[in-house]
Amino acid sequence: MIESLTKVLPSSILRLITQRSSLRKIIANAGWLFADHVLALVAGFLVGAWVARYLGPTQYGIYNYAVAIVALFTPLVALGLKDIVIRDIVRAPDDKDEILGTTFGLQVIGGLLSLGLAIGIALITRSENPLTSWLIVILAGQFIFQMFSVALVYWFNSQVQAKYIVWANNIALILYSLVRIGLVLSRAPLIAFAWAALGQAFVYAAAMAVFYRLSGQMLFTWQVRFARAKRLLGNSWPLLISALAIMVYMKIGQVMLGNMVGEKTLGIYSAAVRLTELWYIIPTAIASSAFPAIVRSHESHSDEVNRKRMQLFYDLIAGIAYVIVIPLALLAPLLVKVVFGPSYAEAGSILRIHAWALLFVFLGVARSRWLIAEDMVRFNMLITVLGALTNIAMNFILIPRFGGLGAAWAVVTSQAVSTYLSSLLSKRLWPVFRQQSLSLLVPLRIFSLKKSLNEILEEPSLSLDGRM
Repeated sequence: MIESLTKVLPSSILRLITQRSSLRKIIANAGWLFADHVLALVAGFLVGAWVARYLGPTQYGIYNYAVAIVALFTPLVALGLKDIVIRDIVRAPDDKDEILGTTFGLQVIGGLLSLGLAIGIALITRSENPLTSWLIVILAGQFIFQMFSVALVYWFNSQVQAKYIVWANNIALILYSLVRIGLVLSRAPLIAFAWAALGQAFVYAAAMAVFYRLSGQMLFTWQVRFARAKRLLGNSWPLLISALAIMVYMKIGQVMLGNMVGEKTLGIYSAAVRLTELWYIIPTAIASSAFPAIVRSHESHSDEVNRKRMQLFYDLIAGIAYVIVIPLALLAPLLVKVVFGPSYAEAGSILRIHAWALLFVFLGVARSRWLIAEDMVRFNMLITVLGALTNIAMNFILIPRFGGLGAAWAVVTSQAVSTYLSSLLSKRLWPVFRQQSLSLLVPLRIFSLKKSLNEILEEPSLSLDGRM
């Protein structure tokens, strides 16, 4: 993380950051969160790139079309319950069996609904491409295992025992990666890779169940209560809609490309998307680390102090985004050829455009924490839906004329609308729009950024121990 910052911040600012214990804690915690994903990044990305080379653009496009269809229904399994369930367990630990049992019951319903919708899509497309239909059905089988493992994830998160989640994920991922390597070496057919993905979901769910039992808990004590279910759904529906909207504007472009242009173009576009989505963990790790400090500052300091701190937060996260985006855009053709091979060369032009969506993704993740601190969850839901609708509209307009390039422009446009321009829709967010606008100019504002950082670091109350 520090190495990335050295490219955008002067050494004097970096010394101030590293000398201030509170900011060191944020950076260090973000580093740990990122480190947890290193295995997933290496195994998932490198093995995935090898699989893409083996399959070629057309078959890779068919597979990613099926993945995108299934992904659209994935939020229905979780039902937006994560934060609500964790909160309730923390508040009432004695009710954990009722909370977990009811959550599991709701997610069984959500999982079966997701499975039914995915199979319905598969039946509709069966006459056009039977292979695609079978891929969708097999991949949708993951919902069966997800609706069980998700409740366990909530429990371990509520107990601050994420190590069990990491272990289960790593076990499943290592086995999945080894299987995919074996499939490539044995020249296996495309459908075998879908079965491998289903196997990964099974191993992950089984490992989570084992760790739950080893931690001293029992599955058979879970209870389902209608009153609890009603309360959970009453609190979670805005988060569910937000999750569905996010998944739409992450995956709908691939679905529309597959339907409107063809599998080969989709395969090439999917290669570019993988090189962009690789970086999504960075803003999430940073924002998750800084969020407690943001909340405490919001509750105990003046608007002026909060404004300065949020401006610094936006500036830093935008600076990191620029460090990633600019090289990614400039080196796009070379990166695509090195990672995916000459057959994906057209993805270089797509990546040059798609990479700029990262800038707005970073700003959006940062702003979402502020919205939560301000208790504006429903507004966050509305702007996420706005982003999804913008993405669909832009895809309809641009894909027929520009293909994958059009889909990339649709992503950048929808992200800009959802995470930046939408701040103009509420007078309460006009100051946020100004802050984000300044952060977009951060390469031109290095010296003013240094001054702001100096002012904030001189405040004796800047800490993460509850005094902020």
